[in-house]
Amino acid sequence: MLPHYLTVKGPGECEILIQKSRFISHVTRAETEEAAQNFIMTIRKQHWNATHNCSAYLIGEHDQIQKANDDGEPGGTAGVPILEVLKKKKLKDTVVVVTRYFGGIKLGAGGLIRAYGKAASEGVAAAGIVERKLMKIMHTTLEYTLLGKIENALRSSIFEIKEIHYLEKVEIETFVEESQTQSFIEWMVELTNGQGQTKAGQELYLEKNISQP
Repeated sequence: MLPHYLTVKGPGECEILIQKSRFISHVTRAETEEAAQNFIMTIRKQHWNATHNCSAYLIGEHDQIQKANDDGEPGGTAGVPILEVLKKKKLKDTVVVVTRYFGGIKLGAGGLIRAYGKAASEGVAAAGIVERKLMKIMHTTLEYTLLGKIENALRSSIFEIKEIHYLEKVEIETFVEESQTQSFIEWMVELTNGQGQTKAGQELYLEKNISQP
């Protein structure tokens, strides 16, 4: 598992008009090639009467799976420009379909490359970009009398609370970087005067919204 990487936050859609042609960009996250192909097929069915449904996707920790489809546009003028947007933005596990409804004016090869690149870029912006960072979930169990103090300390720290479970005792789940787990445990011991128990749990990705590059 990668320590961190960029991908799209979720489904996004954007439409632009260029020389009377409508370009509708559809973007989503896809962690397998099957998921990417299913998304492409869904958009093709939705826009069955469109002139073109061009697509590209980039999948895998090391971008092992890369596909681009011009869907009838001149070779290299649609799918590749879409794929290049994903590469330039360093996105992983992302699929884009750009639907075109021809408006009667030919754009030429250069115009098509710019149009599909712009549509893909604006579609990604509509979906949003997140950084996924691999974190350890730290479980801290303590008495209810300590909850206010510990919760306030955590919310004022660099750490992010995942969830609080109100059981016989309180259990706080916190996202902590692997390199900081020992210091976090020691900090909890100090804050609770040894009355709390902290142990490491599973690894999960924490997602954080980032600005467009």
